Amino acid sequence: MKNALRWKMAILITAAIAISYFDRQTLPVAIHAIQREIPVSNIQFSHLQAAFLCAYALMYAGSGKLIDLLGTRKGFLVIMLWWSLACASLGLANSVVFLSVGLFLLGMGEGGGFPAATKAMAEWFPARERSTAMGLMNAGTAVGAVAAPPLIALTLEYLNWRWVFFLAGFAGLMWTVWWMAEYYPASQHRRLTAKERVKLAEVFAQKPADMQAIRWIDLLRYPQIAGLVTAKFLSDAAWYFYIFWLPKYLYDVHHFDTKQVGAFAWIPYAAAGIGSVLGGWFSSRLIQRGFSVNAARKIALGISAGVMPSILLVMHSPVQFVIVLFSIAFAGQQSWSTLVMTLPSDMVPTNVVGSVAGMVGFGGATGGIVFGLVAGELLDHGFSYGPVFACVGVFHVIAFCVILASIRVIGPIDFKKTLTHTAAAYAGRPT
Repeated sequence: MKNALRWKMAILITAAIAISYFDRQTLPVAIHAIQREIPVSNIQFSHLQAAFLCAYALMYAGSGKLIDLLGTRKGFLVIMLWWSLACASLGLANSVVFLSVGLFLLGMGEGGGFPAATKAMAEWFPARERSTAMGLMNAGTAVGAVAAPPLIALTLEYLNWRWVFFLAGFAGLMWTVWWMAEYYPASQHRRLTAKERVKLAEVFAQKPADMQAIRWIDLLRYPQIAGLVTAKFLSDAAWYFYIFWLPKYLYDVHHFDTKQVGAFAWIPYAAAGIGSVLGGWFSSRLIQRGFSVNAARKIALGISAGVMPSILLVMHSPVQFVIVLFSIAFAGQQSWSTLVMTLPSDMVPTNVVGSVAGMVGFGGATGGIVFGLVAGELLDHGFSYGPVFACVGVFHVIAFCVILASIRVIGPIDFKKTLTHTAAAYAGRPT
C-alpha cells in the first residue's frame, strides 16, 4: 500500500511482541525435556512463573515511566537487548534456582515491551485506526505463541533444550538491528510523506500533559485508570494461567508428548491472533460507522468478555473439543486485550501513555502471579483442574463490569481539573 509507512511501523512493533511471546513459551513447551535434567514440581513450576511475573509486573510499571523519559526509540532498544540476553542465559541453567534467576531477568526486560509498543502505536496512529493497529500488534502474541510449540519441538528433536533459549535470544538481537534502522516517531521520520502527514494530523495536534504537579502514583486517583488496573488484574490472571499451563495441562491430563504438544498447542494461539485482529478491527469499524469511541470500545469489550465462560466446559469434553474451547477462550481474551491496551491512548496524551500502560500492565502481571501461585498449590494438593477453570471462566465478565462502573465515558481525562483538586488537597484548603 502506497503511503503506508505507519503500517510498516506497526509490523515492526508486532514483530517485537511476537518474539516476546515466543520467548515466554520456551519454558512451558520445553519443560518435559528440562525435567530430565532438572526436576521441577508443580509448585516449583508456579514459582518459576512467579519469578518471571514479579519482575515483569515491576518493570511493566516502571518501564512505562522510563520509556516516557528515554523516548520510544532508545527505550525499546534497551528493553529488547536486555530480554534477549536474559532469554539466552536460560540455556546455561543447571538448577531451579538458575532458572528462577534467568526468568526474573527475562521478566525485567519483557515488562517494558507492551508499554513501549503501546507508546509507539500512539505516536503513529490516530484514534480511528488505533484499535486496528493495536489488534495487529496484539496478534504478534499469537504469532510468537503459534510458532513456539512446533519450532521448539523441532529444536528438541535435533538439538537439546538449551538451544531453544540460545536461538530465541538470537532472534531478539536481530530485531534490534531492524529497529534502529527503521524506527523514529512519526513527527521525526524523514520518509513520512505529506499525504500521510495529513492522515496523522490528530497525532501531531496532541498537547503534552502537565504531569509535574502530580506524583506518578497519584495516577491511581483517577477512577478510570484504577478501574483499568483492576480489570487487567482479573483478566490477565486468566490469561497467564492459559499461556503457562496449557502445555502442562495437555501433558498432565491428556498425556500428550512433546510432539503432540507441538502439533496441537499452537491452534488456540492462532485463534488468539484472529481474535486480536477482529476485536481491534470491529471497534475501529464501529467508529467509522458513526459510533462514539465510548460505545465502540465497550460493545467490543462486552462481546469479548461474553465468550470467556465457554471454558467452563473444558473438563467435561473430549480432547478434540478441548482444543476448540481453548481456541474460543484465547480469541476472546486477545480481542479483549487489544481493546484494553487501546484505552490508555484513548484517555491520556502520548507523553504519559507509557506510564499509564505500565500501571495497567502491572495490574495484569500481578493478577498472573497471584492466580498462578493459587493454581500451583491447588494442583499439588490433590485438586483437579476443574476449580481452576471455574475461576478463569468468569474473570473477564467481572472485569467488564469493573470497566463499566469505573469508566462512564471513554475519552480524554481532564488532568488539569484533577491536578487543581490534588494541589488544593496537598495545600490543605478546599477547592
